[in-house]
Amino acid sequence: MPLSPASRNNRFVEEVLPHGTAAYNLARWLSRNEADARDIVQESFARALQYFEGYRGGDARSWLLRIVRNTASTWLSARPPVAHADLDGETALLEPAPGSGTRRDVDPLRAVISQDEARALRQAIAQLPAEYREVLVLREFEDLSYRQIATIVGCPIGTVMSRLARARDELGAVMRAEALSS
Repeated sequence: MPLSPASRNNRFVEEVLPHGTAAYNLARWLSRNEADARDIVQESFARALQYFEGYRGGDARSWLLRIVRNTASTWLSARPPVAHADLDGETALLEPAPGSGTRRDVDPLRAVISQDEARALRQAIAQLPAEYREVLVLREFEDLSYRQIATIVGCPIGTVMSRLARARDELGAVMRAEALSS
């Protein structure tokens, strides 16, 4: 028996909406543009709500992120490439998840160094090809399992593992090159 619209909406709010930050982070890293990321997330949530009756339970975050990934792909292929925005203003993309620690007793010097390191890391990640960037973000920032990433990306776990290894190698090479040039 189908759910009533009110029950469906309540279930959607409870199961899917809490993953909005993860959806935005993925969209932001894929689009490399804040405005596009917001539009991608809005479109993704509209699609998720539209097809929510087909959702059979399980991992709502993976289900939503798969929709975000597909929406981003469609969105980005329909628009001409633009110079991507600098990710410096996006501190939330590298900060720990809420509840994982506090920032009250941070040494100001350490905070500045951390900001510089985070900026360098964001810039290095932005240089990676999209297929590497997405698996790296999903694994390292969203803490998803290889199986969850494989579901989102739509490829075998072995492919996820090899893409992640290549992403880490390329990220290390970019970071080393930047360190040598500065």
